[in-house]
Amino acid sequence: MYQNMESVIASSNLPVLDLRSDTVTKPTAAMREAMHQAEVGDDIYGEDPSINKLEEYAANLLGKESALFLPSSTMSNLLAMLAHTSRGDEIILGADYHINAHEAGGSSIVGGTFPCQLPLADDGGLDPALIEAAIKPDDSHYPPSRVLSLENTVSGQAVPMARINSCLDVADKHGLKKHLDGARFFNAINKLGIAPTDLAARFDTINICLSKGLGAPVGAVLVGDAKTIKKARRDRKFLGGGMRQAGILAAAGLFAFQNNIERLQEDHDRAAKLAAALRQLPNLNVTHQDNQTNMVFINPTEQDAEPLRAHLAARGINIAGGTDVRMVIHLEIDDDGLERIIDGFSSYFQN
Repeated sequence: MYQNMESVIASSNLPVLDLRSDTVTKPTAAMREAMHQAEVGDDIYGEDPSINKLEEYAANLLGKESALFLPSSTMSNLLAMLAHTSRGDEIILGADYHINAHEAGGSSIVGGTFPCQLPLADDGGLDPALIEAAIKPDDSHYPPSRVLSLENTVSGQAVPMARINSCLDVADKHGLKKHLDGARFFNAINKLGIAPTDLAARFDTINICLSKGLGAPVGAVLVGDAKTIKKARRDRKFLGGGMRQAGILAAAGLFAFQNNIERLQEDHDRAAKLAAALRQLPNLNVTHQDNQTNMVFINPTEQDAEPLRAHLAARGINIAGGTDVRMVIHLEIDDDGLERIIDGFSSYFQN
C-alpha cells in the first residue's frame, strides 16, 4: 500500500525535505558557480590546478604533508588500508565502523587483510583494554596486527578526545599504524570544540568525505604524510580512481571547505531541536545523545512505521522505512523546513 513513496512525495507539490542522509544535498548556486569557473587539467599528470589547490588546502587544514582527491570515502579508506598493510595483516576496528560494515569488505577482498572487530562503547569509541587484548603476539598462528582504524563521528556521535587518545596510546605502544575514518570529521571537531589539527595530529591517515555534511556533490580526500599519499596515489590508478579533468568536482570540495564548515553548528542545533520536539510525542522512542551532532534516531512501532512514513511523504518529508530510523539534518533543512518536519510528526501522532 505504501511502496511508491517517491510518487507520494512528488505529488505533495512541496519542496522535498529529505532526512535519509546528508549525502542527498545538491550543490548551491554559489557552489555551482565555483564549479563553472574551475580551472582544469589532466590530474593523472598532476596538472589539474583545482585538484592541486584542494589537496594542498586539505593537507594544510589538517596539518599534514599531503592529500589525495578521490571519488568516494570508500575508496579513500581502502587506499589507506592498502598503504598501511600487506596481505595477511590484521586491521583492528569497531565492528559497526563503516570500513568493516558498509564498504563491501573491500579491505579483505582487495587487500587480503583480516578484520579484528571490537564492540563499540556507548559513546561510539573503542575500549583501549579491548584493543590491547586484541593485538596479536608475533606467532605464525595469528595475522600480524598492523593498523588501528578509528571513526569519528560514529552514527553522528562525536567520540571524545580522551577516548581517542587512550586508544591511540595503545596503538603507539605496539607500533600500529593509525587511521581515522573521519567522513564527518568537521561535525566531530565542531561538537568537540577543537581545531582540525587537534583531531588529526596523531593519525597517520585521515579520510574526509566532501559529500556528507559539507554539501559537495561527490568526492573525498585522504590526508597523510607524503610517502603514504604517494603510494595511495599509485594504488588509486589500479582501483580505477584516476581522474582526468576532475577539477570541476574538486572546486566544489574546495568551496565546501571554505564555506560549509562553520555552518555545521546550525545542523547540530536543529537536530537537537527536532529531538526535543519529538520527545513530546506519544508512542515514539527518540535517541539523541549528549555527544550527538546532526542525527536523530526514532523507533516507531511496527504498526506506525509505514503509515507514519506515508503521512510524512504526503507532506514532502522523506524518511527511511522500518522501525529503526535515522534522520539526518543538513544544509537543505532550514528553520522553516524544521518546523514543517515537526508539524508533520505532530499531526500524525495527535490524530
